[in-house]
Amino acid sequence: MKIRVGLGSCGMAAGGNKVMECIQQELRSRNLDIPVEPTGCIGLCFFEPLVDVIDGDDVYTYGNVTPEMIPKIIESHVIGKKPLDEFIVSTSFEPYPMLKSQVRIALKNCGRINPEDIDDYIKNGGYEALKKVLTSMTPEEVIEEIKISGLRGRGGAGFPTWFKWDAARKASGDIKYVVCNADEGDPGAFMDRSILEGDPHAVLEGMAIAAYAIGAKEGYIYVRAEYPLAIKRLEIAIEQARNRNLLGNNILNTNFSFDIKLKKGAGAFVCGEETALIASIEGERGMPRLKPPFPAQSGLWGRPTNINNVETYANVPWIITNGGKAFASLGTEKSKGTKVFALAGKIKRGGLVEVPMGMSLREVIYNIGGGIKDDKAFKAVQMGGPSGGCIPANLIDTPVDYESITKTGAIMGSGGMIVMDETTCMVDIARFFLEFTCKESCGKCTYCRVGTRRMLEILDRICNGEGRDGDLELLEELAVSVKDGSLCGLGQTAPNPVLTTLRYFKDEYIAHIRDKKCPAKQCKALITYSILPEKCTGCGLCARKCPTKAITGERLKPHVIDQSKCTKCGTCMNVCRFGAVNVE
Repeated sequence: MKIRVGLGSCGMAAGGNKVMECIQQELRSRNLDIPVEPTGCIGLCFFEPLVDVIDGDDVYTYGNVTPEMIPKIIESHVIGKKPLDEFIVSTSFEPYPMLKSQVRIALKNCGRINPEDIDDYIKNGGYEALKKVLTSMTPEEVIEEIKISGLRGRGGAGFPTWFKWDAARKASGDIKYVVCNADEGDPGAFMDRSILEGDPHAVLEGMAIAAYAIGAKEGYIYVRAEYPLAIKRLEIAIEQARNRNLLGNNILNTNFSFDIKLKKGAGAFVCGEETALIASIEGERGMPRLKPPFPAQSGLWGRPTNINNVETYANVPWIITNGGKAFASLGTEKSKGTKVFALAGKIKRGGLVEVPMGMSLREVIYNIGGGIKDDKAFKAVQMGGPSGGCIPANLIDTPVDYESITKTGAIMGSGGMIVMDETTCMVDIARFFLEFTCKESCGKCTYCRVGTRRMLEILDRICNGEGRDGDLELLEELAVSVKDGSLCGLGQTAPNPVLTTLRYFKDEYIAHIRDKKCPAKQCKALITYSILPEKCTGCGLCARKCPTKAITGERLKPHVIDQSKCTKCGTCMNVCRFGAVNVE
């Protein structure tokens, strides 16, 4: 028997460390010699902390575990062999519904192995793919297998992986580099972080295979310093791999040598762009440069360089082990394999999912995500983060693949999927994402530096009730200019949230400008709180709770709100038991 505790970032934030301490204390107090190990995120973030009790081949997962539950679980399940069904959320023989529709390749080990133990990775087939390529495949055969798989870059652009590898291999030069882009910066995205925390060796193995294919001896993982747990587990994994001769000189007693260094980034969104990332590794300010030359010809320190993101490399060992055709059998004609998504926002089951390309948004949001929180109406989903766009409810049956998502005006991106309900103001959402990209602009080119700022000023004005005729035309004109004139992907895609919301939710913009109303009742400057006399009982609860003393009235008689004092915080509406507070 063995016990696992979910100690990814989500599990730790929910109290997983305390739960693990309680388990260890309880086992010691009962003189039970049962191993307790950490594991990464399996994707059920809304159930954290998670605890697995493993008995033979059977895995029982307990959800929302508290320290108070530990003695009961130990007494009944560990000692008495009687699982506590009331606390179990998933088992190996009856997985939780969120897990049933998934096909796990990049996430196959996340939440199932100890990410700090290389032996656990090896027991699950780890490093067999590297051994295979070093002993029985030429670099050209490796690239051909990746080509057959149809694997495209999972960082957002969807560029064919084999093409980048082939270009780097054919580039002249004795010194070449492999770089892993782990600078995940999209709001609401946590795919790469979860893979690094839950299965770091898969990324190291994928990078080593890429290095063999292109002829590189040195690699870098560029990871933001905001990911301390991912960095810690990467450092442990790299050291373990070196000790087992899986990194370093003459790997597995062959002529192939390759080692990896970590480069901690300061958290600049623009460093997700590959040339800005290269500049940062070189010690320069993270700013993009014109292409060509592309990194495959002249990248890190002017040498041929291959750059892929975390998820892309994590797919490589599976492809080599199972064959490119097996990967290509999943997905669609042009978008092969699976894709990892971070489900966030107004969704019942927030977490991490991996699904075959081509599955519809409806299936992801309702079958896997469980639908909209509080059963409210689905309004839109933001895909691609600040560089993406908002897909409206009437397009919910859109297949999740590169081509179909692009047709909507959004992009696949790295895998962020933020769900919005009827209470979401689409104008405010556009403002939120544009504010992010505006702040993250490196400032190198005028269109991005100044153009996004001018767009943000218009959106601020609209949300503050100061919109005027001509704003929408000017906003669209600026958006097109920023897209066409910006140097790198940050500026070229920054207007996407604005353009898609203008395309699908123009009526909301018009209501803000002409009617001075926010249909979603979210923009404070455009809403008014009042008390309905026919529903107010005069209990006085709202008056006592109002932080600005804006509510007055005699007891047992209808109260009123002094609009000059009201800050529109919504406290009165939240505390009223009779639905007497109205907002319009």
